[in-house]
Parts: sequence; structure tokens; C-alpha cells
Amino acid sequence: MVPAASHAHDHSHAHSHGHDHTHAHVHDAAVPHPAQAAPWSILRMTMAARLAAALAASAVLWGVVFLAMR
Repeated sequence: MVPAASHAHDHSHAHSHGHDHTHAHVHDAAVPHPAQAAPWSILRMTMAARLAAALAASAVLWGVVFLAMR
């Protein structure tokens, strides 16, 4: 039997995969994401709009309750 050391051969082979490995989204794990503009915010809604949204959400939830009770 031939010792394994005599069968040594080079497995290094350079080839291109046709794509790069660059990443645009890079930041340190301890650093939070930078602030982004929200498409809408409840904090920027008028009081009337907040009240209307709350009433609509409440109506939907009550509808779920009534459907569940049937």
C-alpha cells in the first residue's frame, strides 16, 4: 500500500463564478440601522384622523367578535 503523503496533489484551482461578493448593506453589529423616513406615521396624523382610525379598528375588531359568537 502506498502512503498517503506520496499521493499529495494540489487542489487549488482558480475560477470565476460570474458574480461578485460585494455587499452594499454593511455595518457593525453594535451600530443600529440609520433612521429612514417612514411612508406614514401615526404621530403625524391629525387628531381627527387618529380618532377615525381608532374607530375603524374598533369596528373591525367588534365585527370579529360578533362573527366568532355566531
